[in-house]
Amino acid sequence: MFGKFDVSGVTLRDQGMARYIDITPVAVPHTGGRHTNKPFAKAKMSIVERIINGMMRTENFTGKKLKSYRAVERSFGIIAQKTKSNPLQVLVDALQNVAPREEVTRLQYGGISVPKAVDVAPARRVDLALRYICNGALETRHKSKKPIEECLADEIIGAAKNDMNSFSVVKKEDIERVAASAR
Repeated sequence: MFGKFDVSGVTLRDQGMARYIDITPVAVPHTGGRHTNKPFAKAKMSIVERIINGMMRTENFTGKKLKSYRAVERSFGIIAQKTKSNPLQVLVDALQNVAPREEVTRLQYGGISVPKAVDVAPARRVDLALRYICNGALETRHKSKKPIEECLADEIIGAAKNDMNSFSVVKKEDIERVAASAR
C-alpha cells in the first residue's frame, strides 16, 4: 500500500466484516466511481480508498481527492512511526473496534413511535466505523491546530487501542448504550 507497506501480514478477527474489508494491494487507491450504483460493490473497493473518500466529506476536502490521498498517506507514515507496526493492520483493528454491533430503529405502533434495538449488518458496521473515524479526525482538526494527518493518525491509533479519548470509540459506546436501553 502506497508502495511502502506490506499487506500480506494483515489479519481480520471479525469474520463477519471480513467480506467488506478489502485489503488487496493496489498501486493507487482510485477506482474512479467504477462501483457506483451496483449493490454491495463497495466490498470490492480498497479500504484505504474508502477512508480517502470518507475524508472528502467536509468543506476542506470536498472534491479534492489528491489532497485527501496525501493526508491519508502521511497519516499512515505517522502511524507506522508511532506504533512500529503495519498501519494497515492498525486501521483494520480500529475498524473492528469501532464498528457498532447493535443500534436503535423506530417502530410505529399506531401513532406512537417506539425505539427498538436491532443488530447491525456487517456492511453497515464497516460504513459506520469509517464514518466515525473520519468525522473524529475532522472534529479534532477543527478543535486544535494540529494538521489533519496527525489528527487522523491519532484517531486511528486511539480506535485501535479502544481508547475512550477517541471520538469514534465514544460514538460507538453511545450508540450501543442507547440500544441496550431500548431492548
